[in-house]
Amino acid sequence: MDEHSRFMKRCFQLARNGAGSTYPNPLVGAVIVHNGQIIGEGWHRKAGEAHAEVVAVESVRDKSLLPDSTLYVNLEPCSHHGRTPACSTMIVRNRIPRVIIANIDPYPQVAGRGIKALERAGVEVITGIEAQEGNELNRFFFTFHRKKRPYVILKWAQTADGFMAPADGKRTDISHLYARLQVHRLRSTVQAILTGRGTLEADNPRLDARYWNGRDPLPVILGGENIKFEGRLFRRRQPVIVFGKRKETPPENVQLLPPAGVRDVLTKLYELEIQSLLVEGGADVLRRFIRAGLWDEAHIYTSPLRFGSGLKAPVLLEGRWLKTDFAGHTKRDIFVHPQNQCIHDGRYL
Repeated sequence: MDEHSRFMKRCFQLARNGAGSTYPNPLVGAVIVHNGQIIGEGWHRKAGEAHAEVVAVESVRDKSLLPDSTLYVNLEPCSHHGRTPACSTMIVRNRIPRVIIANIDPYPQVAGRGIKALERAGVEVITGIEAQEGNELNRFFFTFHRKKRPYVILKWAQTADGFMAPADGKRTDISHLYARLQVHRLRSTVQAILTGRGTLEADNPRLDARYWNGRDPLPVILGGENIKFEGRLFRRRQPVIVFGKRKETPPENVQLLPPAGVRDVLTKLYELEIQSLLVEGGADVLRRFIRAGLWDEAHIYTSPLRFGSGLKAPVLLEGRWLKTDFAGHTKRDIFVHPQNQCIHDGRYL
């Protein structure tokens, strides 16, 4: 591994510390290197707080070393003054002569402008270092800005013979406890989680990340006609988005929107700046996303249990197998959509 790759991978490690807390901003880590040694580093912790480049510069004890140092950062430094000052200006002001970048920022207000600002000031800029890992790291952010919709992850559990529920409809835990921990970890990294009316009424779900130390996703319900505002989900103070109809006034925490198909749902979530969506609906809701081709990843959990009959699990119409792992006795297969340009081999997921 060459020096550029080694220090960029450290940027990725730092950036992941902000997972789940930087929305609507991307995950960014920065490292400052002098004579082959790291003298400063940092990551973006939360929207509105200092960017990774600023944190890294502030962490350097001897600022006189900066004019002879290299800044590594996994995403192009910003060139506009938003909630915080422009990082490109800060880099020039501190006379850092060289900047190494993994990915160009697709956000319209940046999108190459940061690099041009640096180069105009005489800073040497190198891009594309470990770009694949950078794409996977910020796949939510990149998909949101490139496709104008959230990054969509489908998830379901099924038995070894392909059923999601037994014929009698009785609620049965299919997955191992370790698999549920894994799912709740995933929930803590996405902005929103979607399910349908059938799951809402049958399972009375919480749709939270209670088995993992992290933030809860925003619940989104495909409710249809005469949605009932009952159950644990509506007794919480957390906001809930419902696509449905109801004559009665919804609870204060509910944003009631007209019923919509999956494409229109994703458009509305994009307008609400939702960058990532985990779909944990029943078979019908999952099939709607599959038929529309509106998904990016699919996490399928398969238990050794067999029901013989019951509610059939969805089947992916297309998809590229990425990896298989195990959580207890439950197997997880991860697939990506063939048009998913952010994930290649998934080594970094």
